[in-house]
Amino acid sequence: MNIHQIRNATIVVEYAGKKFLIDPMLSEKGTYPPFPSLRQNNSNNPLVSLPISIDDIIHNVDAVIVTHLHYDHWDDAAKEALPKEIKIFSQNEEDTTEIRNAGFQNVEVLQENTVFEGIQLIKTKGEHGRGEILKVTGLVCGVVFKHSNEKTLYFAGDTVWYEAVQEVIETHKPEIIVVNGGDVQLSEGGSLIMGKDDIYEVYKAAPDAKIISVHMEAVNHWTLSKEELKSFINEKGISSNVLVPDDGESYLF
Repeated sequence: MNIHQIRNATIVVEYAGKKFLIDPMLSEKGTYPPFPSLRQNNSNNPLVSLPISIDDIIHNVDAVIVTHLHYDHWDDAAKEALPKEIKIFSQNEEDTTEIRNAGFQNVEVLQENTVFEGIQLIKTKGEHGRGEILKVTGLVCGVVFKHSNEKTLYFAGDTVWYEAVQEVIETHKPEIIVVNGGDVQLSEGGSLIMGKDDIYEVYKAAPDAKIISVHMEAVNHWTLSKEELKSFINEKGISSNVLVPDDGESYLF
């Protein structure tokens, strides 16, 4: 298994001989207006450039997984770059319709028992924040990958720590967990994805797993930096368990 951090939540996963692109945000630096930010950072998004070319990112991709349609997970550049016949998995019929309306012909709703080329793909629940803000952020999902020749991989998606994430860990016992960990916050409403305390809860639920924190420092409403997270995990003594990749960095498991 190879996990290649691209930028933000965009990763490329090579798993059981197949190549998956997850949550592609492929636009040039500064393409989109900023989110209303708790930090009052009004820079356009994305904040940083892609570490490699779009052609290299999408080369030989077998399937795309889109956990939800916020522009920092599925943007116009991805819609333009990806071949219209490529296999795409989405979280529900509503998202599937929207992706098909962009011209894609091979879109399937991810289920809890989806099988793609012998790989089991299990849709998991997520909560994109806590409380009233969920009415704004909408539905999201994650996905578990399983194959007899690979370790179990859990991509949690845009979610905070809550009981459904713990249930996924208890049920599937993933050995590799990718969390979206930049603690992004709008001008009000609290954390929309995991912060350092959420990531520590993931570690406590899966102390033997390797945890990779992505979705960091690439959109203007981040509040948890890579350096702050590294300091936190060093203080907790779990720096060998929690990995904080730079854009473009890969891990082989």
